[in-house]
Amino acid sequence: QLVESGGGLVQAGGSLRLSCAASGRLFSSHVISWFRHAPGKEREFVGAIRWSNSRTYYSDSVKGRFYISRDNAGQTVSLQMNSVKPEDTAVYSCAVGTSPTYSVTEYFRWGQGTQVTVSS
Repeated sequence: QLVESGGGLVQAGGSLRLSCAASGRLFSSHVISWFRHAPGKEREFVGAIRWSNSRTYYSDSVKGRFYISRDNAGQTVSLQMNSVKPEDTAVYSCAVGTSPTYSVTEYFRWGQGTQVTVSS
């Protein structure tokens, strides 16, 4: 099970930190990814982290603004969102897969999501 938290309302230019808590063991082969889904748009890959070595991957739209990290002890992955923009408004979900792919069908476990709203 994956549970996201930390969403809310933030002003443009501000910061927000989302968390994804995983229950059940995560293995070195796993990748934890963040996706976002805005109304009227397709679900978009935001970034990912490999559980084995913490290597991170980011989409061009968030590179340099968003950062993904992991907490080894608690099996929690965080998404630090800086310099947010109104176009970052979406429901953010985390998912477990085995590769940092954009394809949503490659992920086998999903959280319910948390709403992030950026006001201008």
